[in-house]
Amino acid sequence: MFKVCDSPFKIALMFALFSSLLASCKREAYESPDYRVVKSEGAFEIRNYPESSMVTTTMHQRGADDSFMRLFRFISGKNDQQEKISMTVPVIMTGAESGTMSFVVPKKFSLKGIPKPTDPSIRITTMPEGNYAVYRFSGRASPADYGKAVDALRHWSAGHHLVSHGPPLFASYNPPWTPGFMRRNEVMVLLSGSTPGTP
Repeated sequence: MFKVCDSPFKIALMFALFSSLLASCKREAYESPDYRVVKSEGAFEIRNYPESSMVTTTMHQRGADDSFMRLFRFISGKNDQQEKISMTVPVIMTGAESGTMSFVVPKKFSLKGIPKPTDPSIRITTMPEGNYAVYRFSGRASPADYGKAVDALRHWSAGHHLVSHGPPLFASYNPPWTPGFMRRNEVMVLLSGSTPGTP
């Protein structure tokens, strides 16, 4: 039989630990790129993003190679200025399993100048300005989940006569310990030409 935890101290401790977990899972502490919502329809949106600077590296196998840690070392001071750079969200990938992984550079560094990477496997890139079709979903975001999300976004885009430009981007907003039901994942595609609702 299960023993009921009826100690007020234990209950308070469990509540405090759970509250701490929820607080640590929130993404509001991290800067993210600004955008304007052009159209919203359930889990789907069309967003207008300004150009954003990023640091990018090759990703051979998501979660099993050194891609995340290479970028993390860069923002931790492994750059020509030995300057620490704040973590941002989302982490952006060009493939669900392999491709590239990017951190968005905080706006203040984009304005004053981005420190140069000392690791030759890291380069400074840009996320193009434009309108993006976006599909948001929760869960652990396995490659299969991302594949289903891409299919859903393509189906929705086709139904709205939207034409994509380039491959999909995969965006992850939460640290690994975040429970699946609290996670924010997105698939994004840059749209060609004008989109409905654009001034």
